[in-house]
Amino acid sequence: MKLVPLGEKVVVRQIDAVTVTAGGIALPETAAEKPSEGKVLAVGDGKLLPDGTYAPLQVCEGDRVLFEKYFGCRITLNGEEYLILNESEILAVVG
Repeated sequence: MKLVPLGEKVVVRQIDAVTVTAGGIALPETAAEKPSEGKVLAVGDGKLLPDGTYAPLQVCEGDRVLFEKYFGCRITLNGEEYLILNESEILAVVG
């Protein structure tokens, strides 16, 4: 099944959290924080303008992005966890 975001929405898969600290201590999964970095899997058509055209989004599929960890809607589909964000909730693209 494929997720197709609408409008200004973006589908992101979070990058796995680091489970070992810099000092070499292994953290259990419950103690590891959800990362605020992910990979864009799909983007919507863009912002609908008053004249009926769409303004394209600034991010594209494959971009690595940073976002606030409490933004977006978390969903699980076929055992995979995804995050659906508005483009305005994305803070930066990692180059």
